[in-house]
Formats: sequence, structure tokens, C-alpha cells
Amino acid sequence: MKKLFALALAALMVLSMAACSAPAAEETAAPASAEATPTEAPAADDDAAEGAVMKKVKESGKLVVGTEAQYAPYEFKDLDANFAGCDIWLAQQIADALGVELEIVDMSFDGIIPAVQSGQVDMGIAAFTVTEERAQVIDFSEVYEKSPQAVIVKKGNEAAYSTKESFAGKKVGAQKGTVQSLLIKNVLTGSELFELDKYPELGMEVAAGNIAALVVDSAVADALIKSNPDLALADFEFDPNEVNYGKAAVIAKGNEDFVAAVNEVITKVTSDGSFQKAYDDAVALADSMGLEMD
Repeated sequence: MKKLFALALAALMVLSMAACSAPAAEETAAPASAEATPTEAPAADDDAAEGAVMKKVKESGKLVVGTEAQYAPYEFKDLDANFAGCDIWLAQQIADALGVELEIVDMSFDGIIPAVQSGQVDMGIAAFTVTEERAQVIDFSEVYEKSPQAVIVKKGNEAAYSTKESFAGKKVGAQKGTVQSLLIKNVLTGSELFELDKYPELGMEVAAGNIAALVVDSAVADALIKSNPDLALADFEFDPNEVNYGKAAVIAKGNEDFVAAVNEVITKVTSDGSFQKAYDDAVALADSMGLEMD
């Protein structure tokens, strides 16, 4: 009986110890799980903070910028076929700030935004005008320059085009995919929009009398007239409140960190006067070249 009692007592003690040990195992596992969560979270946050464009630029060591290099003084090629213009200068400042090389891709203007969206280029800098329509599909940087708009006509016809009504029934040209096309439709109502890919070709159409006028940025108009004695500014002038458009770079949506980096450069160069100097230098270079571009 004593042996039986001893065995029963031993069995109870084993069961009691087993019951006590189970919660201890759970308590040990719980802190280990809790410690794992905080160590993983920062890595996920870091990945989320870096957008696809910034990551691509860092990994490749270069900034790929899309432009349309026939729009002096913003972007064009010098006599040695090197990219020039104040927009190209700005692209270089951004690349330098990021510590990477700059690669320029020359393409049709209306193909730049699709190239930005698809990732073919990291950003577009081509005197892009800020519009609500474009802002629905891409993000804009801060505005780095504002430009009024001008109307170019064949020399001798300046006075004939002095009012909006004088363009009624006439063909008015604009570069395809630009805000100038919208301007012709919305302001020069009654006129017929005529579009081509390159603005020098539009200038030749005006000089030949095939179209009545051409709408471009004022700085571009000045350069085009200097290179073609058959062209002149029309007496008509747009209301500055309607058409003093801001220029900005275009970037694919979802890249807030990259936009912030670009904006930091733009704020610096517009506030310290260096962009204005680059603009003036580009105007002088384009003038000296006569803009004999094809």
C-alpha cells in the first residue's frame, strides 16, 4: 500500500509539473515573435520611401532625360551637335545633385510623356507647360520659368492679324502635342488648327504662305524670326493672364522622393539667378547660330 501510495503521489507530481511548464513555453515564444516584427518593419518602410525612378537612377548611375531638341533657347543642338539650352543645363544640375551621369534622349515632343510613364526615360524636360490635363497622368516639378506666348506671321502681314477675329477661317500652326494647340482651339476660335512635329517646319509653312500664323513661346518666336527674315510678330497679342504659362519637368506618378529632389534643385537655381543666366546664355548661343536646324 505504501508503494502504491508513493507511485500515485509521483504521478500527480509529474502531471503538475507538465501543466506548469506549458504556459512558460508560450510566454517564451511570444516575446520572440514580438521582437521580430519591429526589426522587419523599418526595412519595408525604407523600400516604400524610395520610388522606382530614384531606385533606378541610383542603381544605373545615370539620369535619363527625354527632350525634343529643336526648341531653342530651351533645348537644341550646338554647331558641334552637342545638346544645348537652358533645359539641358537644368537637367545637368539635377544629375550633378544626384551624383550621377546625364543621358539625353532626343525624341518627338508628344512621345516624351508616354516615355516617362513607361520608364523609358526617368523624366522629361522640354519646356513643358503645366496644365490640368497633363497633371492627371504625370507629376510636375516646381515651375522653373514662365513664358508668354506669341504669334508669328509672314512679314508684311503683321497688321492684318491684330484681333482674334482676324484669324477666323485661317490655318494657324502649332507643334503637335503642345499647349499651343489648345491655345489656338480655345482662344483663336474660328481658326483652323494645323500641326506638325517640328516648329522650324511650321515656320517655313508660314513663310511660304501655306498657313497664316504660328503660335510659340515668345523666346522661341524671337529666335525663329532672327533666323528667318520672312517672318515677323503679328500685331495681335494674347492676354498675359490667360497664357503666361509656367514651365516644369514631368515625372511619372508615385515618385515623391524624386520629385522632391528635383524641386530642391529648381528652388536653388531659380532663387540664386543661375537659371536666368543659363537662359540668357542659351538665347545668345541660339542667336549666334542663326538656328539653322533641320
